[in-house]
This record gives sequence, structure tokens and C-alpha cells, in this order.
Amino acid sequence: MHSPEKPTCRIIRPETTFGGKQGFDYFEGIARETVGSSGICMHLLTIPPGARAKAHKHEHHETAIYVLDGEAQMWFGDQLEELMTLKAGELLYIPANVPHLPFNPGDLPCTAVIARTDPNEQESVVLLPELEKRVS
Repeated sequence: MHSPEKPTCRIIRPETTFGGKQGFDYFEGIARETVGSSGICMHLLTIPPGARAKAHKHEHHETAIYVLDGEAQMWFGDQLEELMTLKAGELLYIPANVPHLPFNPGDLPCTAVIARTDPNEQESVVLLPELEKRVS
């Protein structure tokens, strides 16, 4: 009988990216797929100037974001009726099941660290195309 590999500490260098359902390219980070994590994932994201995600929600996991550099905005709420601006040095909490749509209206990139309570980053992403027309 094959025994599972013993968990160990691992370093991940965010050198390659993967395309998320949300429409952004995320740098490979901590996830079940990369290190075998069982309850968390963490990625680095740079939102280019003018870039916009697709409206979406994460059905089963919470999200915490720390903005390292730049500034971005995010529509959120059941109908994307609320708007907030995030700046370098700020933290953001997004509860599970809350529709949101981040974007970068500025001229400079925005870089952030994103942590989620699901080790499979994309598993509970639900796209909400019906909300796309609600924001310009």
C-alpha cells in the first residue's frame, strides 16, 4: 500500500502565471496543486492599467487581499451596486458568496497578495455574466 507523501515546507517563486476564470492572470503560488495545501491558497496578482475582471463570486471561500503597490477599484454587492477604491498598504476582506468585479482604472499597475480559504483557487469561482452590464 502506498503511503501519502509527508508534508514539508516549500518555497514557491511566482515566476509563471495561470489564467483565472475571473479574467486575470495570477502568478503561481500556494495551492493544493503546487504544495498540497489543504485549507489555504495564496497568489500574487498584478492588474495592468485598464484591466477589468469578469463579475464573479466565490461560493465557498473567503478572500483576503493586501495591496502592495498601486490602486484599484472594485464593484461589489448583490447587483454590484457598491464601489470601493483600494490603495497600497490597505487590506480587503471579501466574504464567501459576495459578487464582485475588480478593475484598474489608472495608468499604473496594481499588485496585490490574495489569500483564500480554499486550497483550490478556481474551484468555487462562479461567473456572473448577467451583472456585467450593471457597471461601466
